[in-house]
Amino acid sequence: MEQLNKIELRGNVGNIRVQAVGENEVANFSLATNFAYKSKDGTPVIETTWHNITAWSGKGMPDFRKIQKGSCVYVTGRVRVQKFNGVDGTEKQFFEVLANRVAIIDKEDTSMTVSSM
Repeated sequence: MEQLNKIELRGNVGNIRVQAVGENEVANFSLATNFAYKSKDGTPVIETTWHNITAWSGKGMPDFRKIQKGSCVYVTGRVRVQKFNGVDGTEKQFFEVLANRVAIIDKEDTSMTVSSM
């Protein structure tokens, strides 16, 4: 059976950190996605989910310095679990998205513009 690990997200950037790693750059940023629905009593509810994104410079990536807090971006990639030992000695884990494509979306135009392609 073929296996699939693919995720597509479109949302707004929270914090972003870009650092040089040898000849490359890596961007680590948080991305907020919203899901809107009505509760049983008809009240509108917006559920926000935060995702951890890791993107390496290269093909399919824009200039990371153009991504700022609040930027709207489209991300495709795969989900990975990172495990570590906490201060209290217990094993903890979190999910991150390893991006293979990041596109900055122009909010006024609602079309995706990718500066590196």
